[in-house]
Amino acid sequence: MSSQAAAGAMTGLRVIDLTRVLGGPYCTQIFADHGADVIKVEPPAGDETRDWGPPFHEDDAAYFVGINRNKRSIGLDLASEGGRAVLMKLLETADVLIENFKPGTLDKWGIGNDVLRERFPRLVHCRISGFGGDGPRGGNPGYDAIIQAMTGMIAATGSKQSGPIRIGVPVVDITTGLYATIGILMALSDRQKSGLGQFLETTLYETGLAVMHPHTANYFMHGKPPSLTGNEHPNLVPYAIFPTKTDDIFIGVGNDGTFRKLAREIGKPELGTDPRFARNKDRIANRQALREVLAAVFSQHEAEPLCNRLLAAGLPAGPVQKIDQALTNEHTLYRGDVITKDWYKGVASPIRMQRSKPSLRRTPPKFSQHTREVLAEFGYATGEIDALMASGAVCGTERKR
Repeated sequence: MSSQAAAGAMTGLRVIDLTRVLGGPYCTQIFADHGADVIKVEPPAGDETRDWGPPFHEDDAAYFVGINRNKRSIGLDLASEGGRAVLMKLLETADVLIENFKPGTLDKWGIGNDVLRERFPRLVHCRISGFGGDGPRGGNPGYDAIIQAMTGMIAATGSKQSGPIRIGVPVVDITTGLYATIGILMALSDRQKSGLGQFLETTLYETGLAVMHPHTANYFMHGKPPSLTGNEHPNLVPYAIFPTKTDDIFIGVGNDGTFRKLAREIGKPELGTDPRFARNKDRIANRQALREVLAAVFSQHEAEPLCNRLLAAGLPAGPVQKIDQALTNEHTLYRGDVITKDWYKGVASPIRMQRSKPSLRRTPPKFSQHTREVLAEFGYATGEIDALMASGAVCGTERKR
């Protein structure tokens, strides 16, 4: 990712971001990386992830820093009439509004979707919520780990020895942010044809269900919930971690031809024609026997050279690395996957286009850092800004605790 300002694919798009925590900010950082003008509107206490540390940089937690670059921050008290008036002014030139308030909050403030549709017919309004606004759990709060528990993720993760385990990254929150990004882009595409924006919603709960492939497909087919298979795949063998002389490696075989090639590459061509292992369904039936044979072979090799040889042969294999190894290995460095600006260091956008490059233009903002700059752009005079700050409708550089 270039550290210079660039004309990204989203340049010219204005996003008013009322979201906090993870799913929404993750979504809007994608737009910001690719050139959109993202104005992050924070409540008087700020996005709570600023406090989710250590570690911290100047009182802002790494959790916040990691998902809020390339944005400008202003503080608004939307519970106040003055704060809402400022928001409506911002929306006059906005393409997208994204928020993750509890469903019904904007209606309570008199700026619900019906009001927004009438005043800003071209606006794309995206809401992220836990369960949506209706149904038995409509309006309930949603949290990544709780949704993992409720949608079968935790029950499908872990081994017989460990029992059910939460997935170690907030996959529901992040994927909901990705779905929100896709939905917004779809709505913007539709607007090019219809001339109208629309309301869209992504929920943690539906996202959790949607990403449970292949477990949902398997259940619809045979009616059985997944068992705890640890690092094994329910539908493929071998697809698991194996120890070597040095470190663990992961082998993933997707078809019978690949398995025969793997067998030849490790000096065991007979495995490819062994009736116990010739077809994937046979390997699943004889999972443990194959595991023992492969483990014996891999135990004679060092992880890195073995994986390099298998990868060079077109076989799916990789060392099990810690995050420090992943961020400093040769391929990561060559691809420019770590980006820096001043004190900031982060992972680059994985969306790489030929012409429209992402860029790192701004480090993550301090709370309400750009309030005066943004409001001046929208026509507010210095005295008006001072009055709004004095009333508490607009927040200054210090957060209220």
